[in-house]
Amino acid sequence: MSEITISAKDVNELRQQTGVGMMDCKKALVEAGGDFNKAIELLRLRGQKMSEKRADRDAKEGVVIAMVSDDKKKGVVLRLSCETDFVSKNEEFVQLTKDITAKALEHFPATAEELLQVDMNGIAIGTLVTEQVAKIGEKIEISDYQIMEAPLVASYIHMGNKAGVLVGLNLADDAYLEAGRDAAMQVAAMKPVALDQNDVPQDVIAKEIEIGKEIARNEGKAEDMLEKIAVGKLNKFFKDNTLLNQVFVKDGKISVGDYLKSKNPELTAIGFKHVKLG
Repeated sequence: MSEITISAKDVNELRQQTGVGMMDCKKALVEAGGDFNKAIELLRLRGQKMSEKRADRDAKEGVVIAMVSDDKKKGVVLRLSCETDFVSKNEEFVQLTKDITAKALEHFPATAEELLQVDMNGIAIGTLVTEQVAKIGEKIEISDYQIMEAPLVASYIHMGNKAGVLVGLNLADDAYLEAGRDAAMQVAAMKPVALDQNDVPQDVIAKEIEIGKEIARNEGKAEDMLEKIAVGKLNKFFKDNTLLNQVFVKDGKISVGDYLKSKNPELTAIGFKHVKLG
């Protein structure tokens, strides 16, 4: 049986469609007997196998993109992870993350699992991500995906795509977008754990009270004073770690909540989403 002749044109066309290296494309075409569609399937299968092989690898680098809909009522933020900063800084990888985020905003799936099923350029996003493993040679995955709906949603991307934030405001007026962006920058910089004291999980509160008691006990405080001292420390925890109570980084004299009220007495943040590397 004579050897299949594969033209450079076919190899290049397959490379353009898949992004996989020239040699791998040629091997796939040879194995597929020159059948273009079969070669694509072989490359996808190779990507799947490579993805499974690299499943236990750490993907601590990546790109985070946040986007908001044209009507400013919906937002998505996601992280496409990879293993090295060499890949995360690649323009094609950044653009892929943007494209997936845009598709997520368009379809607005509730979970990352649902996002993987969304069609993009004729294939599921999950398949597309798997194909990138064969193309790039690293573990690639959507490792975090968050959505937000509010009367007004503002976004912020921090440190060259290292973090992305969405903040929801209660008033639907584009005049407050800058304030929303300032609040989103605050989240990226100060990493609050909750919106306000009412939003802090009870187990976190209980843990902070116990920590406060233990610190006071180690300082020699009377046992009957420990609860009161711990509550005082808890209030400081709320001030330092909840968005609306934090000192506003752009003006150390007021809180974030007061800053928003300075724009409109009724204006406040009603939620935030923070996705970051690490």
